[in-house]
This record gives sequence, structure tokens and C-alpha cells, in this order.
Amino acid sequence: MTELDKFDLQLLTELQHDGQASNAVLAERIHLSPSQVSRRVQRLEQAGFIERYVALLRPVAIGLGVTAFVNVSLERHGEVLTDSFDETVREMEEVLECFAISGEADYLLRVVTPTLPALSEFLLHRLMRIAGVRSVKSNIALSEVKRTTRLPLGHLRATPR
Repeated sequence: MTELDKFDLQLLTELQHDGQASNAVLAERIHLSPSQVSRRVQRLEQAGFIERYVALLRPVAIGLGVTAFVNVSLERHGEVLTDSFDETVREMEEVLECFAISGEADYLLRVVTPTLPALSEFLLHRLMRIAGVRSVKSNIALSEVKRTTRLPLGHLRATPR
């Protein structure tokens, strides 16, 4: 892993807050020159710390008012079945995140749909029809308490010697 100094951490923090901030704005915020900021950002991108830049949309603003967390269990485990499930789920635009997990279920999905009937349609007629799916259990979010894309960086700060 590339060594990160306090300026790199400040840059990553600022970019998580505003990925469109110009080098001049970033330079002012972290007290470096715009050219130093540009070089550091490029190095962070090349080292893989910055994956990509995106626009974050508010689901409710675009008509996606239902969020559900869905546990999926497969009939059996095997590379062919899990690879097939993984590939199918990657193509489902309603699935925002999919994790292979330990515990009672095999997968945890975060799903968004416009309405409860649309969620029902998705679960019954698409997700449950994937080959090898044994059971699906869903929890519907009642309200959003916290939603962020900012990763914690405190563990990367240098410890005093």
C-alpha cells in the first residue's frame, strides 16, 4: 500500500465531500498549490485509492421510494451456481449492492423500486426465479437514518512516534 501523508488524507476527505472540486479549491482547503494537488490526485488515482467519480442521485427524487434489504439463500453451494447467481444479479438494475455473506443467508442485497407492488414483482417474478434460489426474505426500510458514501479514513492517520 502506498504511504499516505496528512495532505493525501485531507485530499481524500475533500474529494469524498465534493468530487467536482477544482484543484484550486482543493489547494485552498488543504494549503497546497494547485499543481501539487493535481500531482497528488493523479497519484492517488493511479494507486487505486480513487476508483471513479460519480453523481449521487437521491432515490426519492427520481421516484425510487422503496428500499429493501433482501436475504437470499441458495439451494446448494458450488462454483457454477454461485457464479450464475452473481452474474444474473449484477445485471439487475434494482440491485444496488450485493454481498456474499456468512450466517443464515448466502447473500444480502440492497434493492430499490418505485413502489411496493414493483418490489413484489421484482422479488416474485425475477429474483426468486433465478436458478438455484431456495428462499428470499426481505426487510423494507421505513425511513433513512443515515446514508453516506464517505469511507472512514481515521485508521490511516499516522500514529505519533
